This record gives sequence, C-alpha cells and structure tokens, in this order.
Amino acid sequence: MTGRVTAAALVYLVMINAAAFAAMGADKSKARRRAWRIPEKTLFLLSLLGGSVGSLAGMYTFRHKTRHLKFVLGMPLILILHLAAAGVLLYMNIIKI
Repeated sequence: MTGRVTAAALVYLVMINAAAFAAMGADKSKARRRAWRIPEKTLFLLSLLGGSVGSLAGMYTFRHKTRHLKFVLGMPLILILHLAAAGVLLYMNIIKI
C-alpha cells in the first residue's frame, strides 16, 4: 500500500510542477502578445498546491515575474515551507521514503 501511495504522490508532484511550469510559460507568452493573462493568484495557487519547483523553474526559464518582489520572494518561500513540512513529516515517521 505504501508503494502505491508514494507512486501516486510522485505522479501528482510531477504533474503539478509541469502545470506550474507551463502556466509561467503561457503567461509570459500572453504578456508578450498583450493577451488575456493568467491571474497571479492562479500562479501562486499552483505553487502552493505543490508546484513550487515548477514555478521557480518557469520564472527563470521564461524570465517571467523575476522583477516582481512578491514572486522573487514568495515562490522560494513556498518551496522552503514545502521542504520544511516534508522534513517534519519524515521526522515524525508520518511519511517514509
């Protein structure tokens, strides 16, 4: 059972990070074309739901939102909080690798 849960969690993380990365790229493309944009709260939500690595990678790959302090500080902060939460869960033996 643990193996299935771990595999499902890994698939989820890959998918949410891919979605966050793609959203950063799509928003940058829309910004260049002056088209309808993806709301900033959606970009943050994808990061909060586990896509912080994809969001950060997208920010710097597409050079998008790198001048906005709330993104430059917020996205790494979300990643740090995710890593800290995972560390606590591992330490308390709630999750295992």
